[in-house]
Amino acid sequence: MDDSIEERKADHIEICLKEDVQARTATTGFEDVHLVHRALPEIEREKIDLSTTVFGYKFSAPLFVGAMTGGIAKALKINAAIAEAVEELDLGMSVGSQRVVIKNKKVKRSFSIIREKAPKAFILANIGGPQLVEEYGVKEVKKAVEMVEANALAIHLNGLQEAVQPKGDTNYSGLIRKIDEVAKEVDVPVIVKETGAGIAAEDAKLLEEAGVAGIDVAGAGGTSWAAVEYYRAKARQDVFNQKLGETFWDWGIPTAVSLVEAVQSVNVPVIASGGIRNGIDAAKALALGASLASATYPFLQPATKSSEDVKKALRLLVGEVRNAMFLVGADSLKELQKVPLVLTGKTAEWLRARGFQPELYARRKA
Repeated sequence: MDDSIEERKADHIEICLKEDVQARTATTGFEDVHLVHRALPEIEREKIDLSTTVFGYKFSAPLFVGAMTGGIAKALKINAAIAEAVEELDLGMSVGSQRVVIKNKKVKRSFSIIREKAPKAFILANIGGPQLVEEYGVKEVKKAVEMVEANALAIHLNGLQEAVQPKGDTNYSGLIRKIDEVAKEVDVPVIVKETGAGIAAEDAKLLEEAGVAGIDVAGAGGTSWAAVEYYRAKARQDVFNQKLGETFWDWGIPTAVSLVEAVQSVNVPVIASGGIRNGIDAAKALALGASLASATYPFLQPATKSSEDVKKALRLLVGEVRNAMFLVGADSLKELQKVPLVLTGKTAEWLRARGFQPELYARRKA
């Protein structure tokens, strides 16, 4: 395998499609979050209002498709399919890391196709945090935003992946200062997101102080990027990095835990992602206080086929969220965030140990 950025992107897609890169023993924690069923919901399911306005955009439902790909031939079809779907459904999507196109303008089409296919949808530009430390300044960041005419910018943090990747970018020194600079200089909201290892309360507070407009916790329990790098190393017969990937396969803060820590620590919108696989997961995340729920893996296979397949997957997710809201008697997102939740098991234990009070969720009154 070549080690160019383009080849890495291609490897990542192929590995996620063909190999089992989901967490092994780690879980999202949503299995410990229990929505309280209402036998008398006293609402009409079809009249539930799923819409919400976040970052200045009105979503038809509090859902969007997370960052996936860009910069390779296969990405053109994938991104076009997702863009067409979110445009029709009034949702949104994040582009994949734009580092590849900043280095090679020839692959711009795989990114620009997104706004072409989705002229009105919410589009999130995407750059890597480590690159802000050593490669990019505000000029490059603004180009990334302009390239896709983005509504907002995501700065992704992928320390775990870089730490198990050969020659990974592991210099995070002074990154919070760079994030602060970008947040002040760009004209769109800046969101900082993890990539499968979660964001603790301490870091959420630092990010809010740096001026970010939102935080995507992207916790553990779903796709493991250490696992993805494990398979890349295995194909290269790189025993050292293969072992690193295996050892750190389940590293990270569970999504539900990270979400509660962030929501209870900051006042900016928090996005829940990381292992969300159905509408019940999404409804639990929204009930815990997430402003939006995001998923990526469930849409990868459909996006390799057609926009219709992506639409089907998205409509199912929206329908599942609607059903969950009906069954707890919540006719809007605002009401969903008032319903009682019972937190048990390791999730409750973690939160208590960290000084949070999981019992308070169970005593809420809608």
